[in-house]
Amino acid sequence: MRHIAIIGSGPAGYYTAEAAQKQWGDDVKVDIFDRLPVPYGLIRTGVAPDHQSIKGVSRRYEQTALSDNVSFVGNVTIGEDVSIDELLGLYDAVVLATGAPRDRGLDLPGDHLRNVHGSAAFVGWYNGHPEFAALDPDLSGDTAVVIGMGNVALDVARILSKTREEFAGSDIVGHALEALVASKIRRIVVLGRRGPHQIMMTPKELGELGHLTRAAPRVDPADLPDVGEDALLEPGLRKSVNHLRSFAAIPESHRADVDIEVEFDFFASPRALLGEGKVEAIEVERTRIENGRAVGTGEFYEIPASLVVACIGYRTAPIPGVPFDERAGRFANDEGRILPGLYCVGWARRGPSGTIGTNRPDGFGVVERIAEDMPAPAGRKGREGFDALAAARGLEVVTFRDWKKIEEAEAARARDGAPREKFVDVAEMIRARG
Repeated sequence: MRHIAIIGSGPAGYYTAEAAQKQWGDDVKVDIFDRLPVPYGLIRTGVAPDHQSIKGVSRRYEQTALSDNVSFVGNVTIGEDVSIDELLGLYDAVVLATGAPRDRGLDLPGDHLRNVHGSAAFVGWYNGHPEFAALDPDLSGDTAVVIGMGNVALDVARILSKTREEFAGSDIVGHALEALVASKIRRIVVLGRRGPHQIMMTPKELGELGHLTRAAPRVDPADLPDVGEDALLEPGLRKSVNHLRSFAAIPESHRADVDIEVEFDFFASPRALLGEGKVEAIEVERTRIENGRAVGTGEFYEIPASLVVACIGYRTAPIPGVPFDERAGRFANDEGRILPGLYCVGWARRGPSGTIGTNRPDGFGVVERIAEDMPAPAGRKGREGFDALAAARGLEVVTFRDWKKIEEAEAARARDGAPREKFVDVAEMIRARG
């Protein structure tokens, strides 16, 4: 019997477990570890709460989780409760599927000011991640600046713009919903170093900005390239740019009827955050594109900012004993191989790129490498050995059956129309399992 430990219960983790089942059938046992008592990682705490159809992919992972040879081992932090070396002694292979849960730093003067947040923290706050539930961003000012030109920046801008009614059916946590409904923000500036042809925003997410009740997007027509140049774009990006062109054509009469404006500021590179103790403005340098790169022009200006959210990428969290590539912000690896018996997959392997579905071929690829490296089981103890270790250390392990009880409790406490009201405290989660 092969014993495989997967660290991280998000998409990359469950796709890897599925791949292991397909590779070895009943001749494998997979334990999926997570530091939280609840599974699904990015699906639960990263995907926007108003994108319930995307969160529905967790039903596929549940099918894998309920298999006889796959187990969830929650509330265990690898590197603290149990070391990597200890796991390598218990399992034939250990796969790191921990994602990239940390914000990439802005590294700008003033980034220490209050009310400057990274997107992992801000998204975690409105999604109920226990680590960020107490963030309590100050929404009493009138201008938010969102740095970045990807879908996460769009999520943040959209969430800041919605009415209470528009959150119907979402699983946004109650503390965030009340804060957002009471928000005084009336201008949201989405800041990008490059231009419309270099955005990483997808058509669906951009299109949603055009259908908000109390907000309207604004694009300066002068920032848009000639229409003829759009023909050179790949189809998805062309659709996204078409949305930007439609935003530029919104009549001023319509803007007068909405409370919030979502303004795209292209060719704008942040240089410093300004303020006394709390952020008050952001200094920006105008850029131009040379060979696809943003180059400063020497023209500077300031944008008032009572809130700044940086959506500029993520980094994997290092684990003691695992080689780490500081520059890339992920585990040092060769096509998923780190050390003998130790592998990585998903964002922990390649950095924060691709969609949720990209993790499926990644998971199958790393299992193929494990099969090449491990043609026969090594006779390790697997879960039996881990359970003995956990008992000796007094670890409070949460099983998938426990998670189902937590899930039931979250559904029972949901507000009308919402699928759940998440517990945002680990101790509450554990109490809810009974």
